[in-house]
This record gives sequence, structure tokens and C-alpha cells, in this order.
Amino acid sequence: MKNRLPRTVNLSILFTELPLLERPAAAKAAGFDAVEFWWPYATAVPTDAEADAFVRAVRAAGVRLTGLNFFAGDMPGGDRGLVSWPGRAAEFRDNIDVTVAIGEQLGCRSFNALYGNRVDGAAPAEQDDLAVENLALAAKAAERVGGTILLEPVSGAPAYPLLTAADAIAVIDRVAVESGSRNLRLLADLYHLSVNGDDVPGVIAAHADRIGHVQIADAPGRGAPGTGRLDLDGLLLRLEAAGYAGWVGLEYKPEGPSADSFDWLPRERRGSDRQA
Repeated sequence: MKNRLPRTVNLSILFTELPLLERPAAAKAAGFDAVEFWWPYATAVPTDAEADAFVRAVRAAGVRLTGLNFFAGDMPGGDRGLVSWPGRAAEFRDNIDVTVAIGEQLGCRSFNALYGNRVDGAAPAEQDDLAVENLALAAKAAERVGGTILLEPVSGAPAYPLLTAADAIAVIDRVAVESGSRNLRLLADLYHLSVNGDDVPGVIAAHADRIGHVQIADAPGRGAPGTGRLDLDGLLLRLEAAGYAGWVGLEYKPEGPSADSFDWLPRERRGSDRQA
């Protein structure tokens, strides 16, 4: 890849063959100096010891934490966030300050808030109203540390209502109008957008200034770049030309050991201070 955008490794999908706290060091050994995570615990509020151990592991590895998801429920079981889930608002709200506090300690300022599936017994409008309230609360908390809330369209989850960039932008705009929060941005996962049939070059042309983070995987299959048909090189060059200068999260499913899945990216291009 010829673009100059810095890479960060998602350690909730890569290096999962290792225990959680060993993954930052493994990413460093593979040549990366930046990592991101989905929420790393099974509950919205970990113990102080668990949170401290996570912070120590990232610091000891000498990597930077560039992104952290809020608690999203049982992801393996099909949950995709609590932001719009009536009955679980308290869990999400309890999680906000914990997530932002971990980010503050590690210099992370990007927080991904998965919107949540449509649930039985709740009208879509009720869920959307709740989402606006919760996103405004998260934005206010993140603002205290100079942080940004990310909103992500997702594929492969039939009950998840945000499928396109336009879907997410509409929610971001509504939060801004109703709460005044201006620190929400689009998380443009090029894999999810492509699989959902979005016009990714059009999204880049129209919304480059609204994109707060980018993630990549190839399609079909969600494998490493070069295993599918997406022109990830071309899309990242378009992003760079449109003014995006942020991180590119590697969020793909490796074939075999994670450390062996980076042949597509020369080692000298993996560090965030290197040209990619």
C-alpha cells in the first residue's frame, strides 16, 4: 500500500490466539506501535484490578492505544451495542466513565459506540430517541478529555439499523442539533460499507471531513488486504487525497497465526512514524 496513513492493529480480532494482556506486546513484536480494542471485558464495569492490568499491559508493551469501544453486550452472541437498547441504558451509562477513564490514562481519544440492534417490544423511534440521549452523554464525557465518539455502520447483523454512512451521519447530525455535541464522527469501516452496498468512493468524496476513524478488511471474507476483491489501496489513497490523516485500523480475520498475516504490509511500513 502506497498511502502514508498510519496503521493500528485491532487486538480484539487479531492475535486472539493469545491471552488478552499478551496481545499488545505481540503487536509490538510484529512491528506495530499502535493498537485498538473492542471492549475487553464481559461486563460493562470491570474491577479496578482488571482495568489496571489492561493499562499496565498496553504501557509495558510500548504501544499507543488509538481506539476503544464502549461495552457492546455479548458480541459473540450477536449483540451489537447498548446505545439504543431500552432496559440496558444503565449499563451503557455506567460504562461511559470507565471507558473514557481508561482512554485518558492511555492517551486514547477515540471511542466507538456501537448503536445496537433493533429489539423486540420497542418501537424504532423509541430506540432512536434513547440513542440520541446516550450518545449525547458519551460525547459530553469524551469532551472532558478532548475525545471523539465514533458511530459505525455494520454488516452481518440483520437487526442493526445503521448500514450506510448516510445512516450514521443522520444520527450524528441529530445528536448535534438536539444536544449541541460536535465531537461525534463517522467510523468508516471500508469492509462493512462495501459489503452493505454503500458507494464507498462517494462516501469519501462527500464525508471525508466527517470521518473520525477508518478500518479495513478485504471482501468477501473479511480477510487481510489482498485476499478479496476490494481496492483498498485505491480507497485509502482517495481518503488521503480528501484530507483524511488519521489512523487505519487493521480489523480483519487472519488465516493462521496473526503474526504471519502481515506479509501484505512490509515491516518498515508498520510503525506509525513510517510512511505506509
